[in-house]
Amino acid sequence: MVIRNDPADAMREIVLDTETTGLDPFQGHRLVEIGCVELINRIPSGQTFHRYFNPERGMPAEALAIHGLTDEFLKDKFFFAEAADELVAFLGDAPLVIHNAAFDIGFLNAELERAGRPAIGRERVIDTLLLARRKHPGGPNRLDDLCARYAIDNSHRTKHGALLDAELLAEVYVELIGARQAQLVLSQAATPGLALGRSIVVLRRPVPFASRLTAEERAAHRRFIATLGEGAIWRNYVSLD
Repeated sequence: MVIRNDPADAMREIVLDTETTGLDPFQGHRLVEIGCVELINRIPSGQTFHRYFNPERGMPAEALAIHGLTDEFLKDKFFFAEAADELVAFLGDAPLVIHNAAFDIGFLNAELERAGRPAIGRERVIDTLLLARRKHPGGPNRLDDLCARYAIDNSHRTKHGALLDAELLAEVYVELIGARQAQLVLSQAATPGLALGRSIVVLRRPVPFASRLTAEERAAHRRFIATLGEGAIWRNYVSLD
């Protein structure tokens, strides 16, 4: 029997989305935004990478209507080459989860080539559009359609945005591969699994949630515990010093 909670056993994936000036990098169109969300064991870790880029060209009206990124907004942003090393370091060697991956990887590799960096191999890409088509053949499989199918709130998505879309895609991806149900079953069946001698992966949130209690609320709680007497069970968990 093995219980794994060593960070070395953790599975790291990056959910990625981009915005561009057009549809074809070979026609002079450029990347203008990238958003990445880190997953550890299929759970968002809280680590993200998000940058806007100056595309060194004008923004066509058709692209502007999709993402709303104007020439004025982008003119003082970094050039892609200036952030390439930081992006490559964030991606590491993790699998990349992308919706309609051929589009994003085509643009990303074109920018990496301009910046003199190695291209990203297709073998490390997980295309959620292909996953969705296999799981829901014949159905609409745009990101908005999948959010509706899995009851994922995307009401704040009035325009495309790379980081927002990556965050939504992370939720869609977990649903597509059935990992959310697997995590729930694992949590509920931990004791029977141990009894049967199975190997259980213990999932831990890499970045704990920040406490919402204020210092005043903590002090008030300690004062209340002090009124309960020496035998109060709370004294096993809270120091009154």
